[in-house]
Amino acid sequence: MTERTYRVLFICKDNAARSIMAEAILNQRGHGRFVAFSAGSHPADRVNPGALKQLEDARLATDGLRTKSWQEFTQPGTPPLDFVFTLWDAGEQEAHPAWPGHPLVAQWGMPDPARVQGNERAMAKALHDAFMAIDWRIGLFISLPIAALDRLTLAARVAEIGDQ
Repeated sequence: MTERTYRVLFICKDNAARSIMAEAILNQRGHGRFVAFSAGSHPADRVNPGALKQLEDARLATDGLRTKSWQEFTQPGTPPLDFVFTLWDAGEQEAHPAWPGHPLVAQWGMPDPARVQGNERAMAKALHDAFMAIDWRIGLFISLPIAALDRLTLAARVAEIGDQ
């Protein structure tokens, strides 16, 4: 029996670093079991170049990565989502739209590495630290026996990952 493919959306305010890295990581590590997307409530004009460098350094594909509004995922006819993970920190939280498919929504908050002030090294470290945190959480997520868990248990387990 073939296991189903899960559709996952990562969101943050500007969709330029955290959610973009999460999209690339899950699409690579999910081995076709997951299809990941990213979006923002107020998308930036372009993907953060430091985030792209971080992905390239990790040998992850960056082709096709672009900033986009979360509205793209709420339009009629949009395929339903299974999971939505918000990556914004406490100061950025916003009410989000209703998602098609009534996905499981969880907060995986973390500070925005793009907001770090300082020299190039400090900014690169912030992006690396965010990448590592996202990669760790995604590793925990993809190891869950999703199909074997009831929705309430799955929601609790996914929320716990956000606390890691």
